[in-house]
Amino acid sequence: MYEGKTVGVVIPAYNEEEFIEAVIRGVPEYVDRIYAVDDASTDATWTEILAAPTAEDGPGPRYEQTDGGTDRGTTGKGLTPTRSSDRTDPDQPGGTADLQESWSVESMADTETPVHRALAERTQELRRQGRVVAIQHRSNQGAGGAIKTGYLAALVDGVDAVATIDGDGQMDPGVLSDLLDPIVDDDIDYTKGNRLLHREYRSEMPTLRLVGNFILTFLTKIASGYWRVMDPQNGYTVISRQALEAVSVREMYEDYGYCNELLIKLNVADTRIADVPTDVEYSDEESHIQYSSYIPRVSMLLLRGFLWRLKTKYLILDFHPLVFFYFLGAASSGVGVLSGLYTVWQSLATGSSYLLDEIVSPVLLVTGLTFLLVAMVLDRAENDALVRPQQLGANSARME
Repeated sequence: MYEGKTVGVVIPAYNEEEFIEAVIRGVPEYVDRIYAVDDASTDATWTEILAAPTAEDGPGPRYEQTDGGTDRGTTGKGLTPTRSSDRTDPDQPGGTADLQESWSVESMADTETPVHRALAERTQELRRQGRVVAIQHRSNQGAGGAIKTGYLAALVDGVDAVATIDGDGQMDPGVLSDLLDPIVDDDIDYTKGNRLLHREYRSEMPTLRLVGNFILTFLTKIASGYWRVMDPQNGYTVISRQALEAVSVREMYEDYGYCNELLIKLNVADTRIADVPTDVEYSDEESHIQYSSYIPRVSMLLLRGFLWRLKTKYLILDFHPLVFFYFLGAASSGVGVLSGLYTVWQSLATGSSYLLDEIVSPVLLVTGLTFLLVAMVLDRAENDALVRPQQLGANSARME
């Protein structure tokens, strides 16, 4: 447990036989459950998951910060090993004895609970070894699908907070406490890593990935309403059980882009979130993302999510006139652009154009952009309180 809260970690893995065991081994000891999800890998990922150490084997040394934080993976300034007496006893009050004990596809399918049955339907094999719940998909579900399965398993357990750490070894489990602290200490229900805040972190990111990230960051700000959020593609996250129950996990998007869609759903649920500076380690792992198709696909996902958010949050659940500013801005800008293109075509085809057309097009375009700008300002003001201001944090200062 962490500060009296049960914690689970979802580790999605597809063809990560070289990294997955080390990632599981590095998960902090205060984590009560590890949901290692093999997304129908074609290599030995499943074997490596089953070979990973259980809680009884010991995940390695745990460290406690002298300033009151917990868990860093290596010794260093301000870090001291914890005593064995500090470890949570599952049989004591406040321990983890209430977590699900029986883990099998059959036991999940035999219950009438929708979450249990949804987990069973997408799972080929399911077993628990110590604190590790090993889950193997029947077929490849995609990055979001593996996260979705892990979230379903976390809902079965009823853990208080659920983290996601990729199985490729890029994310440092030692900074997990930085993402947990806002949920434990503040009224925050979702935290995510931010690799774009510091130049040192950005310099470690491949150029193509960095450019794509900035583009999707801007689009996600508009679509989600979380205008102060950066690096929405960061998969290092923690979500509270209350927020997880509010976003309808069974309907989650199952491909890359799931994190962007999740932000949209969290916004509609008025969930407070926080960015936490984190670094990343790029080594020999191979990215499964094809950016030439990924960015257009996620952009369309964001457009659909944006329209759904406006309809649900500002027309159905409540009313706000910014919807009309968005609509009038988009319509006016679209007509202005089409009118301008027609004027250019007419000028090229006939050698002349009407003065009125030359005036109307830019007026419509400027008017439309003004409406859109006003809508964005109103949208940001409406959602500003849902994002905690950027904070460096103790660990971020240490990494700089």
